[in-house]
Amino acid sequence: MQPMASIGVALLTAFLSTGLYMVEPNQAAVLSLFGKYIGTDKSNGLRWNNPFLTKKKVSLRVRNFESGRLKVNELEGSPIEIAAVIVWRVVDSAEAVFNVDDYASFVQIQSEAALRAMATSYPYDQHDDGQISLRSHPTEISERLKEQLDERLTAAGVDVLEARISHLAYAPEIAQAMLQRQQASAVIAARTRIVAGAVGMVELALAELQKSGVVQLDEERKAAMVSNLLVVLCGDRGTQPIVNTGSLY
Repeated sequence: MQPMASIGVALLTAFLSTGLYMVEPNQAAVLSLFGKYIGTDKSNGLRWNNPFLTKKKVSLRVRNFESGRLKVNELEGSPIEIAAVIVWRVVDSAEAVFNVDDYASFVQIQSEAALRAMATSYPYDQHDDGQISLRSHPTEISERLKEQLDERLTAAGVDVLEARISHLAYAPEIAQAMLQRQQASAVIAARTRIVAGAVGMVELALAELQKSGVVQLDEERKAAMVSNLLVVLCGDRGTQPIVNTGSLY
């Protein structure tokens, strides 16, 4: 009987030892009994519980990943390449375990889907005042991306701490054409600003002359002075103004 008792004690000890498990800092153990959720243990150290309980460990540490470079069409239909860095962590271990099959894979797939949806909602460049674009408003775009990620990942018990664009460029097949377009737009904007500044200086000069009474100018002389001043102010900068003297004054 003594050998049988020893074997029984050994078997009982081995069975009870299966209830031991370790919980590390920033880690949780999700406990379930025969498919029923029992609770979540976040106490650190060596723990013991019912050996029949299933213990699924979940990391609560902050994680991050960078999505691959996705090729999408922005709001105006131009193909672009975009990538983002997502910083996230699990805040509800039970939802992470029971609501999705693989929460880490779920986060990655949903993040890329949210990035695609966000990129198609905004133009690459800003064309109108007050318009939000991918390139000119990184803060607003990051906030919008985080909002979309929060909506998609809440069900998995995941909280998004930060989301920001890490790569943004036109697709290679149109990059050269879009660069030429940007250069042309910059030249037009610069010339427009030069002409506007010159017109303002001419208006100020005429107003000061009329106010001081140094010289009296009739309409014909005013038109001639305007033409000469615009040529002096704009001609040296490569912009030859076309002046309609009848429409200025």
